[in-house]
Amino acid sequence: MSKAVALVVVLFFVLFCGECYGELRFGFYKGKCGMTDVERVVRNVVEIWHFTKKEKAIAAALLRMQFHDCFVNGCDASILLDGVNSEKTALPNKSVRGYELIDSIKHALEAECKGLVSCADIISMATRDAVVLSGGKWYNVETGREDGTVSLASNVNLPGPSLSVSDSIKVFDKKNLSSTDMVYLLGGHTVGITHCSLIQDRIYNFNNTNGPDPTMSQWLLSELKKKCPRVPSNNDNIVPLDMKTPSLVDKSFFQEIQKGNGILEIDQQMALDKSTKDIVGDIVKDPNFFTKFGEAMVKLGKVEVLTNGQGEVRTSCRVVNKKPLFFGMFN
Repeated sequence: MSKAVALVVVLFFVLFCGECYGELRFGFYKGKCGMTDVERVVRNVVEIWHFTKKEKAIAAALLRMQFHDCFVNGCDASILLDGVNSEKTALPNKSVRGYELIDSIKHALEAECKGLVSCADIISMATRDAVVLSGGKWYNVETGREDGTVSLASNVNLPGPSLSVSDSIKVFDKKNLSSTDMVYLLGGHTVGITHCSLIQDRIYNFNNTNGPDPTMSQWLLSELKKKCPRVPSNNDNIVPLDMKTPSLVDKSFFQEIQKGNGILEIDQQMALDKSTKDIVGDIVKDPNFFTKFGEAMVKLGKVEVLTNGQGEVRTSCRVVNKKPLFFGMFN
């Protein structure tokens, strides 16, 4: 091949790399599975779970799954892998759910286009679809991720609900997410839940004061005392993180924390801390909340992704692919 021809070939790949496999982009799977619309297949399964299986809380489950996955080794679906010491077994992940839905989506996609769609991309697409079904607005999802092959409970180090705003900002910054991104993403708590055991101290013994967190409104304190008695019962009661519209993805969460109705300490502090107070205020007044929430989710989906052969496309989301064995080649 002459130097001139070689240069033309190189320029061709540089100019059209946006059309190559392995790039994280919108519409990555378009045309790669014949007439099958990959995103439509995902959406169909999510809709079945939402309507037929009456799984109305699936948005909260998937938002949490995506966050927990992306903050450990990046968005590589490592949280889906089974194993005695996998990420699933870490304490913060023991209440993560939605795995069966991801399995159902993967099964449907494998039947249509075997070995094409990564589990990491399924999480991202399914989360978006669940958000839409819960009152949110559509946002385009970038795809083209590959799946990781390492999943260790020891790698799970997620920011906790009592972390200060300044420390939370530092954690998000390490993932190339700004303080504004952090506020929008924690706004996913609009459909989240917690348990009384995790907020008991805020109600009865905040910072060892033998009293409640003074940042809570009197209304919230009264409501939480009803749900979470001082002497816990055998049932660890569930508390919605947005007491007003617990099943809808909307701005109500931010309106509530402005009123002192934040359930988690970090949520309440976002409305009070000088670093995030104005961001919360802007969100409450912003008519483009849904667009910006979607943009934050897309940015989350870019965290430390694997592409271009760095990972694999798992046949099953629960196990890594078996490597082929070659015998007799040099015998």
